[in-house]
This record gives sequence, C-alpha cells and structure tokens, in this order.
Amino acid sequence: MATKYRTISGDTWDLISYRVYGNCKYTDTLIKSNTAYADIVIFGAGIILNVPDIELETPSALPPWKR
Repeated sequence: MATKYRTISGDTWDLISYRVYGNCKYTDTLIKSNTAYADIVIFGAGIILNVPDIELETPSALPPWKR
C-alpha cells in the first residue's frame, strides 16, 4: 500500500526520497509514481505525493571484497 507525503516549501525530489526512504537513489521511483508533478524541481508547501512501498536495499556491514 502506498503512503502519502505532504511537501514542505523548498522540497526537491532527491530530498523527499532521502526523507522517506533514507536514500536519494529512489528519486526516479518517486517521480514515476507522481507524473503530474514530474516537471517540478522545487516544491511549494502542501502538495500531496504518492510514496510507493518498495523493498529497500540493506547495506552490508562488510566491504565488497570480504562478502
């Protein structure tokens, strides 16, 4: 089930991704779920965005050469 996010004045796609997922790499996922707002770079306050549920990657505590 997707959740909602209400923008704060000055929000950007990557900042919203970081706030809701803990990582900026999910920015594209947010934009694809909110195509009506895809052309917005800096949001005003109060826009409701869909935040899809995704499976977050869990980082390994080991460096790549020890996995």
